[in-house]
Amino acid sequence: MGAAHHPVLYHEIIQALKPKNKGYYVDCTLGAGGHALGILKASQPEGQLLGFDLDPQALALARETLAPHEQRTLLVQRSYTKLSETLKENQWPLVNGIVLDLGVSSMQFDTAERGFSFREDAPLDMRFGPERTESAADIINTYSEAELAEIIFRYGEERASRRIAKAIIRNRPIRTTFELATLISTVIPRKGKRVHPATRTFQALRIAVNDELGSIEKVLPQAVDSLAPGGRLAIISFHSLEDRLVKRYFRYESKDCICPPRQPVCTCNHQAKIKEVVRKPIRPSAEEVDQNPRARSAVLRVVEKI
Repeated sequence: MGAAHHPVLYHEIIQALKPKNKGYYVDCTLGAGGHALGILKASQPEGQLLGFDLDPQALALARETLAPHEQRTLLVQRSYTKLSETLKENQWPLVNGIVLDLGVSSMQFDTAERGFSFREDAPLDMRFGPERTESAADIINTYSEAELAEIIFRYGEERASRRIAKAIIRNRPIRTTFELATLISTVIPRKGKRVHPATRTFQALRIAVNDELGSIEKVLPQAVDSLAPGGRLAIISFHSLEDRLVKRYFRYESKDCICPPRQPVCTCNHQAKIKEVVRKPIRPSAEEVDQNPRARSAVLRVVEKI
């Protein structure tokens, strides 16, 4: 079984959501269906699952994986930012659990022609689904030097963003993953580093192409509002930008008062909607990282609806 069939923090997700018979669950990032399959098995015989994915290839594979439970599944090719709308359209009640496994899936990463990786030469695409009109190549070849530097610095946290942007402008057009990765290597020599110098730039482009951070900001309040009391939301992040957004939102919505600390009387009228199940994020075990090195940066945060 390939990496796509081994979802990160699988057992931890099942333990966090505690699926039960007749429960309603949502997998916002379906992928190959690994987490969804675990939820359906744990919620037998009548648990229901709604799965989202923008990628038609992923949906086809997930349907195959979840075929034994097809009567209890509803799979949609749609962004998880449409969570509330989709639940309403299908007359679902408040749900008992939601999972998000953020970022690019192993299946997408391993499909060379998608352009997420520079391990093989491929067109600079990086789109999660066909509804995105702008590819990574469009950004690389049409944005200004200042815009490129901002994207690479903001989403890749790359200190050499200005030098990389300047080199891109000088060498346009750039159409393939190898062309871009090779160019970045001339700007930032590898010097024996384990991480390739193009890694942060590729991350930045992928986030920009798919508006990943904007999507997270849109789905968080929808997810919390869609939970039944006692329902749980579990989110796996793979880099600090994602995790920071999730952490801040969870902390904000788990407080009764958000007034400035020195204000003597509360005037915000804010009430906590959730409570953090664990204060510190859950990380993969050494055994899981050994079996799947891509899991090493994963962090899981879990909250429960009050």
